[in-house]
Amino acid sequence: MLEGVPVNTFDLDIVHSREPHNIDRLLAALDSLDAIYRAQPELALKPGASHLASPGHQLLMTRFGPLDVLGAIGQSRSYADLLPHADELAVREGLRVHVLNLETLIAVKEEVAGERDLAVLPIMRRTLAEKRRR
Repeated sequence: MLEGVPVNTFDLDIVHSREPHNIDRLLAALDSLDAIYRAQPELALKPGASHLASPGHQLLMTRFGPLDVLGAIGQSRSYADLLPHADELAVREGLRVHVLNLETLIAVKEEVAGERDLAVLPIMRRTLAEKRRR
């Protein structure tokens, strides 16, 4: 949505740096959000440093809703691989985030090619074409 694609999502996906200093910061942030794994919420399992150091996907539930913490996406694209393809956006006063540009997001969706990704790709491509015309 931040790139102008008119599609609602129900979670937030982040790809994080897997550097040890960042993992410590991310663990503190996840703790403040009461993040637990979604698969078996009754167990209230929390992610640990070893989970966040992996390229895998941590599918979490926070007190604000679902959060997918991804070590890598697509064909093993890490935070460092993706950062040059991200735009920095101001979400609100004092908060800036990096958001994948639409071209890269489309490429990643094509690599993953899940059912939902395939359904959204035509809308994403149309949005990109409109942005380029402007």
